[in-house]
Amino acid sequence: MKRDDGLLTKKFDKLLIVNRGEIAVRVLRACHELGIKTVAVYSDADRNAPHVRFADEAYHIGPPPARESYLRVDKLLDVAKRSGAQAVHPGYGFLAERAEFAQACVDAGLVFVGPSARAIKIMGDKQEARETVKAAGVPIVPGTEPGLNDEDMQAAADKMGYPVLVKAVAGGGGKGMRPVHQAADLPDAIAAARREALAAFGDDVVYLEKMITDARHIEIQLLADAHGNTIFLGERECSLQRRHQKLIEEAPSFVVDEDLRQRMGAVAVAAAKAVNYVNAGTIEFLLDKDKNFYFLEMNTRLQVEHPVTELVTGIDIAQEQLRIARGRRLRFEQKDVQIRGWAIECRINAEDPYNNYLPSTGVISTMRLPTGPGVRVDTGVFRGYEITPYYDSMISKLICYGETRGEAVLRMRRALEEYNITGVKTNIPFHQHMMESHRFLTGNFNTKFVEDKFSMSDRAADQEMEAAVLATLVAHHQSMQASQKIVSVGGGEQIRSAWKWHNRWERLRR
Repeated sequence: MKRDDGLLTKKFDKLLIVNRGEIAVRVLRACHELGIKTVAVYSDADRNAPHVRFADEAYHIGPPPARESYLRVDKLLDVAKRSGAQAVHPGYGFLAERAEFAQACVDAGLVFVGPSARAIKIMGDKQEARETVKAAGVPIVPGTEPGLNDEDMQAAADKMGYPVLVKAVAGGGGKGMRPVHQAADLPDAIAAARREALAAFGDDVVYLEKMITDARHIEIQLLADAHGNTIFLGERECSLQRRHQKLIEEAPSFVVDEDLRQRMGAVAVAAAKAVNYVNAGTIEFLLDKDKNFYFLEMNTRLQVEHPVTELVTGIDIAQEQLRIARGRRLRFEQKDVQIRGWAIECRINAEDPYNNYLPSTGVISTMRLPTGPGVRVDTGVFRGYEITPYYDSMISKLICYGETRGEAVLRMRRALEEYNITGVKTNIPFHQHMMESHRFLTGNFNTKFVEDKFSMSDRAADQEMEAAVLATLVAHHQSMQASQKIVSVGGGEQIRSAWKWHNRWERLRR
């Protein structure tokens, strides 16, 4: 079925996955459970990767740099043609939110497992997205039109009041974004945001938004079929971020009650319907301390943190994506969606939390993954795999589930303790520190918590103290062992006790 907006849905039994790592493995597993044949692609760096070995077929697409392999639309479509794949799954990142790629797939007669190119384009343009959802009654953060000159932006910022955010129209992941707390800093922030946006997106147009302070990042997961049915799957709390990169996610949120959940869900559904959205998607909101929420953006793809929603709803989102792309109706109505228990996800990255989170590359020499009740690990690497500088540093996603938040936290602590990986540095110590943090345990955090209030130096100091205590104990133990060595004293007498030796020495001194 081909809709007016160009979206193509039809039954398929062979799928090309144009991605790598854990998300490629995740989609592969969903396909295998549905009886769909799979085709993988790989660069020189991924020749031995799990997603290559798990797929029914795999095709080489070039050298490690993504622009020469995973971003080459011509090569990917050629693989689809040669393999006989009838559909394409983009995963996340790379081409997942490129409207041109979605349209190229449809033009080639392929089902794109995602929304229409039109929906991607609208939601990918931050200003057009704001205007579109605003017309549907969705609350948005106060801001300006794009493309104003510096003087007009200065006047608008003075009128809104500081702090403000300079944001790139084509931005994402924090690129092309600058917080400004006083008027004197605005010109430099605008210039820097423009330079960064031009380099990252080829578009230097920026605009201003009022900065919501003490905000939390709450997002609503959606599923929508091609027959007009749209439901939401509760919320995720994604406030624990560093430089706009999420580190820990959980579902549900500590601060969202049932009334707020239903109101945010209804607004998210309205935002998706405003662009005739089909497939899985996510509406991101900022939630202020008075529980007012504002539209931030829409992610038109499967997200990294989807497992926490899967665990608390029991719905396999990756499989639902495939069913929707095949033209099926949603199997669930809104009343069927029930939130049960609590799930927490820690992103395990190859980076050094004690050295400003510097990325760590090298060969994984040891990798022992945690298992047991309530523990799920999604990964695309293995022992002997080389972490290279070409791709994202994420090694795996560690997800723990419990009947309560407390149980999920305890399971996460246990799982992090079991997780053993050597050869590269990881941020596991960061997660362990966070799971012991009073602010985290009490849910008292916001999007600036990690950057402004959380420090690994506390843990380093604790560890240094612990190491010093251990060193003292070891030295003492060795000293005691040395003093207890068998010592021959005139005529072969052997003194095994340090206290006996001391007493003998005291008697000789008298």
